Amino acid sequence: MKSNRKAAEQAEQAPSGRAPFSQDPHAVREPKENNLEMAIGHEVRAYRKKLGITVTDLAAATGISLGMLSKIENGNISPSLTTLQSLSRALGVPLTAFFRRYEEPRNAVFVKAGQGIELERRGTRAGHQYNLLGHIDNNTSGVIVEPYLITLTADSDTFPTFQHEGMEFLYMLEGVVVYRHGDQLFQMEPGDSLFFDADAPHGPEQLVKLPSKYLSIITYPQRSSKG
Repeated sequence: MKSNRKAAEQAEQAPSGRAPFSQDPHAVREPKENNLEMAIGHEVRAYRKKLGITVTDLAAATGISLGMLSKIENGNISPSLTTLQSLSRALGVPLTAFFRRYEEPRNAVFVKAGQGIELERRGTRAGHQYNLLGHIDNNTSGVIVEPYLITLTADSDTFPTFQHEGMEFLYMLEGVVVYRHGDQLFQMEPGDSLFFDADAPHGPEQLVKLPSKYLSIITYPQRSSKG
């Protein structure tokens, strides 16, 4: 029991020279009544930083005190319409821009078993099936995530090589595949995972046991819809 507690404590400590994880996956947002204030504060801070100005600069431009601006950016108070108008003029954004995060819909995609969209990716061979399990184009995270279920049912003399921006995570479900990333080879069996920079050439090198099936989750920066 003591050894388990000690292991847990060590896991919580950041490795030497590395920062701890900055996000708690189990954290919750503020209570619902504070969501609007938090959304406004987030946008005020984001637009201020985009302009490269300090809180002191913004206070001087708007006539709002430093203390009041700090409370607004932290979502601790509900600013008046007059205050929001002063901020919109100083930051050069419409008044409605401060409500963007609060009003923006949060989408979810549900895919029943066997109903993923079958796609042909570059280099796809016969017996190599790619099913897209969901896609949300515009979201608040700043990244695009593409989850695929990949099924390999037939061997091939040549294997597709992929290279693209972003990060990729593989999780082996069935079969055995030797997977290449750059100049490294990894034999993946059920339960194994591989997380890598997708800018290096990568792809299946050898199909050891068929059929093989694995999840591939690709993430890359979300591009602005403007221009």
